[in-house]
Amino acid sequence: MTLFLRLLKFLSPFRWQVALAIFLGCATIASNIALLGTAAYLIAAAAIVPFLVLLTLPIYIVRFMGVLRAVSRYAERLVAHNVTFRLLAKLRTFVYSHIEPLSPARLLAYRSGDVLTRLVADIEELQHVYLRVISPFIVAVVIAMLTFGLFYIFSPVLAWIALAFLVATGLGVPLLVGVLTRGLGKRQLVLRAELNAQIVDGIQGVQDLLACGRAGDQQQKIADLDRALGQIQGRMALIAGLQQTMNDFLMNLALWTILILAIPLVATKVINGVYLAFLALVILASFEAVQPLAQAIQFLGHSLAAAERLFGVIDVAPQVLESAAPLPVPGGRTLEFDDVYFAYHPGEGEVLERIAFVVHPGSRVAVVGPSGSGKSTLFRLALRFWDPTRGTIRLDGQDIRKYALSDLRSVIGTVAQDTHLFNGTIRDNLLLARPVASDSEMEQVLEQVQLSEFINQLPNGLETWVGEQGLRLSGGERQRLAIARALLKNAPLLILDEATANLDSLTECALLDALDVLMRGRTTLMITHRLIAMDRMDEILVLDSGRVCERGTHSQLLAADSLYRRMFDVQNGMLALEKQEK
Repeated sequence: MTLFLRLLKFLSPFRWQVALAIFLGCATIASNIALLGTAAYLIAAAAIVPFLVLLTLPIYIVRFMGVLRAVSRYAERLVAHNVTFRLLAKLRTFVYSHIEPLSPARLLAYRSGDVLTRLVADIEELQHVYLRVISPFIVAVVIAMLTFGLFYIFSPVLAWIALAFLVATGLGVPLLVGVLTRGLGKRQLVLRAELNAQIVDGIQGVQDLLACGRAGDQQQKIADLDRALGQIQGRMALIAGLQQTMNDFLMNLALWTILILAIPLVATKVINGVYLAFLALVILASFEAVQPLAQAIQFLGHSLAAAERLFGVIDVAPQVLESAAPLPVPGGRTLEFDDVYFAYHPGEGEVLERIAFVVHPGSRVAVVGPSGSGKSTLFRLALRFWDPTRGTIRLDGQDIRKYALSDLRSVIGTVAQDTHLFNGTIRDNLLLARPVASDSEMEQVLEQVQLSEFINQLPNGLETWVGEQGLRLSGGERQRLAIARALLKNAPLLILDEATANLDSLTECALLDALDVLMRGRTTLMITHRLIAMDRMDEILVLDSGRVCERGTHSQLLAADSLYRRMFDVQNGMLALEKQEK
């Protein structure tokens, strides 16, 4: 019930349109009842009334009700679907706005295919809440009372009999269907989400599956899920057929019962004989209002299951919360980590301990160390994707938690090892950094990252489509484009997280020469395991097992018997070998 009430809140901005649609729905069925009832009366009366003038009013009523029924049905569909589509648009925006702050910390618990299913398929299921659940129930109640009143004029007994059959069809059959389909709607949504997740996983990892010879296993998983989903859908289709059969049976039974009880009333002159056909067609027409209710129960189950999945994500509290009274936009000149500890999950071991350093305005600090030492975690903490377990991160002397997230990130230019390129043009991906950037500015940063010559040789230049995740470009080209995007942002603080990881050593050295010019005047934090051009850094921090084990300049660290020196000797030897091979 709580889920249903939460869904109803989304209808409040459209309450007048909803009321209009319900009114039009009632008018549609009421006009159909009037049309069939009057037509039956007209045919019966024409057989015994010789004067056409006495049939003029029924003739006009039939014509009017026929037109009214068509107009009301069209208007009801127009208004109802307009409200539904606007509601779905509002729901998508609402759900996405709540999911976005959960990234990346909270979304690690969900598969990308499952999140996609919640945003698309589950929201689509909610359209039935209004179209197939709320409106039909209200219309059914109104029409049932209208039919009861109409029959009561002729006979209270017939009125109660008619109401009993309408209630049996509108409540009894739906309750039986609800028992038969209990849990099927939720199971169907879960299977569909798992199927979508497996398909997405299979597409994303198709190269690895083919290389490992496991594509058949993935296909079998998808086939098994599809088969299980088909079985549930088949069972629901069988129940839907049973429900329709019961509806038809009750409708025909109601017709015969009314006729059997009304004929003696006609014989005793309690009811005029011309109204016998009228009553028969009225009871048939009134079933149009109650027959959809059995299916509405199924749709209600689906919708509540979808709502449970959606609110299950929406109700998750973000790991990082916005400041209630954010400070003005920071200048982004000084970055400080003050005794920072961090663990990704409560109760687990801390991946960072006692991290303390300052990146002063315009200075360059490198953080190096073996893989798994916690370097990239610093990158995520600086951007507030996570907050420290203990300690404080400051920007311009203020705790970064005091700034609005958008303001904080607006003064930080970033390049990560796994920077995402969107499935658009080169221009589109560059303009993400600064939508108002000119072509000359884009060409300038492309020149600085040594990518302009490559792009100029492309037939479409900046309009070249990069493909899904930039797969039409090489790894090095993707990384250079990501660096160009960060440079175009022109933020005062630059954080590079393995920015040159996908480049060979010689190209990396050339790119670092360009970066050396671009980093002048910017506060720079470089996170890397590649010890190239470290002599250009003002300070180097060496991380090992989440702690700063060494710090100093390049020359100071080389002069000592240090982890840094051992790493440098190994990488220097590999670089020399690579140059010889070239």
